[in-house]
Amino acid sequence: MNHHFASASKLDPTALASPHALAHLASKLRTVPDFPKPGIQFKDITPLLADAQALHMTLDLLAQPFIGAGVTHCVAMEARGFIFGGALAARLNAGFVPVR
Repeated sequence: MNHHFASASKLDPTALASPHALAHLASKLRTVPDFPKPGIQFKDITPLLADAQALHMTLDLLAQPFIGAGVTHCVAMEARGFIFGGALAARLNAGFVPVR
């Protein structure tokens, strides 16, 4: 069992998604204007991925609605989905299915 969620039933989803926590996570996203072409505002997630606390918080928020729901597999689309999908599957003690 993943020790991180040993007491998952006691998690308070309102505490996880507090304005302070969400502001912290938002501060870890970098906007790259006009990439890959003019008018596009690309959201770079690499600062979030590089910050262990922010990455854990993100995965906690993603996993929280599904803890105890009997999830057996997580399916995620390529690129960013592959980054988060595998980690989310591990948190939920589920298999991971990458989709292209």
